[in-house]
Amino acid sequence: QVRLVESGGGLVQAGGSLRLSCAASGVTFSTYTMGWFRQAPGKRREFVGAVDRGRAFTKYADSVKGRFTILRDKAKNTVVLLMDSLKPEDTAVYYCAASRNGLEDSDYQERYDYWGQGTQVTVSS
Repeated sequence: QVRLVESGGGLVQAGGSLRLSCAASGVTFSTYTMGWFRQAPGKRREFVGAVDRGRAFTKYADSVKGRFTILRDKAKNTVVLLMDSLKPEDTAVYYCAASRNGLEDSDYQERYDYWGQGTQVTVSS
């Protein structure tokens, strides 16, 4: 059974940092592109970033580029989203997802095979 479990969300002040983790089980971790998405209240879920299956190449949405970093820990079957210089507009439920497709398709939600349950991130002004 495939499971993706996010953790690390919470409340932080603007300008602060948070670290989200996504632990994967039931999948051959190294064969999946791992992505992060977020959904703010009243808005559509949007792409945040992704890390390639093998070479650890990454891709980010323009809105988070330079502030967020995605790391893959193959030994722990975990992908981490490091978020710095957080802004109130970063407030959302953050989801991790796993895709058998490559990084070039990682910003398309329909390309993902498995999703986590989400973790809330709230940035106060």
